[in-house]
Amino acid sequence: MKRHSSRHELLLERDPGVVVRGSRLQLGRLLTNLLANADRHAVSEVRVRVRSERGEAVLEVTDDGLGIPAEERERVFQRFTRLDSARSRDAGGTGLGLPIARDIAVAHYGRLYAADSTTGRGARLVLRLPLSSAAPS
Repeated sequence: MKRHSSRHELLLERDPGVVVRGSRLQLGRLLTNLLANADRHAVSEVRVRVRSERGEAVLEVTDDGLGIPAEERERVFQRFTRLDSARSRDAGGTGLGLPIARDIAVAHYGRLYAADSTTGRGARLVLRLPLSSAAPS
């Protein structure tokens, strides 16, 4: 997986033993897209949390930026969508990263969605994939 250069502090919190099955290349692209999106909109930090919950691996990527208004949360997964706040902040991004990430999640029998921030600020994107029953090698 290509290493992503971040402009902001990246904080990682992970529970041990969370394993999924899938294409390493595609899942790497999904994660890269989520991190690039969060980094583009963050003020100072991006957080990644990995845990298991009710038979699913849960990956949350949050940033401390402006966030995604509740009424726009589904629209950001449509191709070529860029919210007005994103357009005025920078020229980066094509509006394809999140739709591609969602397509990869669905292809791996998972879900990717935007949710309420747990801190009241920033965006929170949640990926849920089935846990692998195979032990890591």
